[in-house]
Amino acid sequence: MADKKMVRDITSMDEDFAQWYTDIVKKAELASYSGVRGCMIVRPYGTALWENIRNSLDSRFKALGHENVMMPMFIPESLLQREKDHVEGFAPEVAWVTHGGEEKLNERLCVRPTSETVFCEHYADIIHSYRDLPKLYNQWCSVVRWEKTTRPFLRTMEFFWQEGHTMHETAEEAMIETRQMLDVYADFCEKELAIPVIKGKKTDKEKFAGAEATYTIEAMMHDGKALQSGTSHYFGDGFSRAFNIQFTGRDNKQEYPHQTSWGMSTRIIGAIIMTHGDDNGLVLPPAVAPVQVEVIPIATHKEGVLEKANELKDRLSKVCRAHLDDSDNSAGWKFAQCEMRGIPLRVEIGPKDMAENKCVVVRRDNYEKITVSLDELEQRIPELLKAVHDGLYNKALARRQSMTYDATDMDAMIDTATNKPGLIRAMWCGELECEEALKEKAGVSSRCMPFDNNEPIADTCVCCGKPAKHLTYWGKAY
Repeated sequence: MADKKMVRDITSMDEDFAQWYTDIVKKAELASYSGVRGCMIVRPYGTALWENIRNSLDSRFKALGHENVMMPMFIPESLLQREKDHVEGFAPEVAWVTHGGEEKLNERLCVRPTSETVFCEHYADIIHSYRDLPKLYNQWCSVVRWEKTTRPFLRTMEFFWQEGHTMHETAEEAMIETRQMLDVYADFCEKELAIPVIKGKKTDKEKFAGAEATYTIEAMMHDGKALQSGTSHYFGDGFSRAFNIQFTGRDNKQEYPHQTSWGMSTRIIGAIIMTHGDDNGLVLPPAVAPVQVEVIPIATHKEGVLEKANELKDRLSKVCRAHLDDSDNSAGWKFAQCEMRGIPLRVEIGPKDMAENKCVVVRRDNYEKITVSLDELEQRIPELLKAVHDGLYNKALARRQSMTYDATDMDAMIDTATNKPGLIRAMWCGELECEEALKEKAGVSSRCMPFDNNEPIADTCVCCGKPAKHLTYWGKAY
């Protein structure tokens, strides 16, 4: 376990979850506050974590034929106004550039909150025939949304993300793309971040501005709140008509292409913290951890210990991302630092271990200590990294299952939402009035209408008692 002093630096999550989260971000050196309200400085460790996430997602996108592009960060006001629903949805969050130097601009420039409009302007120039389709583009960038309340990674005025924007010949192809990319996000979260997610469709009230349909993956955090972790949107041909994007179809007639967009942002780092972290610090899933194994020499003043630790680090570097802590801090401090930074495995090697040709491996997820022969190190470490991933995933899944409840009437909904943190499954008639009433009376928002395990649990709406149309997950969310 970590040194007591180190643990006291982190507020217990049971005492104050919000402060616990902030402590983790700062103490694990993921990010710092900047001089600009609502903007964060992502420190090297946080940047390395994001780079691992980015590289993994990027390889998945490219395997499906997507290409990266770089679009302007400024959007002329007239361009943003071209799609009515879209601009209305983003108007409260838009940051405007009004001057260039000391000269007032003839037209305000929006600092991109998202890039549908600039992609569409470009697509209008390059799409002319069905042979030009599909266009499978993605960009990695930052965007700006003028948020009132901010928290590092979860909600900042500037944040980093990827945004995919694709154009397709038919509605069917676009809808397949929309679902496919949601599946990519879900698979990535479960296979690499060890975060179980619920895939589903957003209600019309919660869908993306200008979209015909929005799909989401929802994850549950330690405190029972939901976190929207990735979204995929089907736009139909709405933007194509607004931007006059037309192509000559196979029948030689003019047609409008069908569009999608999809994104995952640095808020997924917040999801990692709040899904896996504990009172000793960060707990990172091995697949994206900047350091997967920390080698810690014990009694470095003893002959050969530091040399042996270096040898182990070099050997391990061939099968994982390994690092050696050869500082002159105490072993206890090193253990605490390793735990604080969420490193999945630490390898301890000292004189006694060397004499017995073994080392001690400690798992970050459950603090289990395993004795490993040095002859089997390269084989055992990858196995133990997989065990850490599986342990994290199963623990998070068990938590979500134990904190998911069913409600069949309004009294049960209010009681559960008030007294039991977590997600609530309830039937819904599909009417906006009931969705808003549930928000007002129970304090919950619709999270999604799930694709899987969506068998009705009642015949009537939890709010109005009329015939129900959808099983829906409800909850409080970040």
